[in-house]
Parts: sequence; structure tokens; C-alpha cells
Amino acid sequence: MSHIFNFLFEQYSGYALTDIVLEITAVIFGFASVWYSKQNNILVFPTGLVSTSIFVYLLFKWQLIGDMMINGYYFIMSLYGWYIWTRKVDSEHVTPISRMTKREQFTGVIIFISTLLFVFVVYQIFDMWKGWVAYVDTLTTALFFVGMWLMAKRKIENWIFWIVADIISVPLYFYKGFTFSSLQYLGFTIIAIFGFLAWKKHLNNNIQTA
Repeated sequence: MSHIFNFLFEQYSGYALTDIVLEITAVIFGFASVWYSKQNNILVFPTGLVSTSIFVYLLFKWQLIGDMMINGYYFIMSLYGWYIWTRKVDSEHVTPISRMTKREQFTGVIIFISTLLFVFVVYQIFDMWKGWVAYVDTLTTALFFVGMWLMAKRKIENWIFWIVADIISVPLYFYKGFTFSSLQYLGFTIIAIFGFLAWKKHLNNNIQTA
């Protein structure tokens, strides 16, 4: 048992206790945020803001620029999503769950490609192309950027992007030495699958009652 524990957590032996506590706190709020998203609950955004703000600090401290940019983007999009989810489309109804339009599909492709180019430039500036991890980081960043944008707009397709990016992130974060974050993404993957099913059921019910 001790061998398993050491395998999973020995990388934290050189970390400050404060940073470990902060990472665990960010993970807890991250789980809460994804859970509230599955429940289609507006609390997805305030809990997400707490999680992302902590991760921005930690990732900047750990010099993980790509991951820090993802969480900084999450923070901004959480504010945007909070506004969209509470905006009324008429006198009684707020923005509903819906599917992407053709225009939004095109916009999603643009966001994906633009993110790849942006991360490429940033990594060039900071000389961060040092192994396969940088290339995977670039891909996951683009997937997460599109996923967060779609979630803010309450589009059901956001879950597809989350699921793919979360699956990739589980071994990636463990390889980077952040076991708690790796376990977080494993949990995110499971919740995202159920989130997609819940949103799909909600969308189908609304179509049938319309």
C-alpha cells in the first residue's frame, strides 16, 4: 500500500504545504463547478471562479504557462457564462440548453484553430517546446477553450469537448506530477459523461413539450 501511495503522491514531498492545500481546495471547487454544470445550475460559475483563480496563481508559480492560460480563460468565460445563463430570452425564460447552429459550428472551428496558433506563439516566445507534453498541452488547450465557450452559451456539445480533453488530461497531469489534478480530471470525465446524458434528456424533454 505504501508503494502505491508513494507512486501517486511522492512528487508532493518538495511542495509547500500551502500550495498543496490550495490545489486540493481548487480541486474541490472544480468538482463542485462541474457537478453544478451537470445539474444545469447557475452555481457552476461562482464555484468555477474560485477554482480557476486558485489554479491561475499556482500554475503561474509552477511556470506552467499553457495551463495557466486555460484557467485564466476559464475565469473570463465564467463571468461571460454567468451573464448568458441569467439573461432572459423573453419575460419569463432564461437562455435554454440548445444545440449548436451552423454559424456556431464555424465559430467553434475558428476558436479551435485560433487557440492552437495563439498557444504556438506563446510557447515560441517562452521557449516551451521541450517535449511531447507541449504539443498535447496545445491540443487540450484548444479543446478546453471551445468547450468552455460552448458551456457559457449553454450548448449541449460542450460536453463532447470536455470529455475528450478530460480523458487526455488524466495521464497528462499525472505525468506532470500533479496527482490531485489528475484525479480531478478523472472525476471530471465521469461527471461530463453523465452531464451530457442529463442535458440530452433535458433537451429532448423540452422538444417533446414544445
